[in-house]
Amino acid sequence: MSEYATITAEQLKARLDAGEKLRLIDVREDEEVAQGMIPGAIHIPLGQVPQRLDEIPRDEEVIFVCRSGYRSGQACGYLASLGFKQPVNLEGGMLAWQQL
Repeated sequence: MSEYATITAEQLKARLDAGEKLRLIDVREDEEVAQGMIPGAIHIPLGQVPQRLDEIPRDEEVIFVCRSGYRSGQACGYLASLGFKQPVNLEGGMLAWQQL
């Protein structure tokens, strides 16, 4: 498994609150996303990531989100193995985000 960075929900919120323009990709399924997403996130279900690589910046930080951090971690590992420079996994996913 390739190495990738992680970010906590607290760190992410602080950066968004500071007005940073972050690239967020939510890899959950449609019915999960319907219950709410982090503002500004793009929805690319995990199963569609291989077909939609052209929508994901290769050389910029991209933060991946799922329910608990497992699927987004899979996405980060996959992209890192393909040479994407800065995939970042949201630790604890939306479960952690909703605790803030």
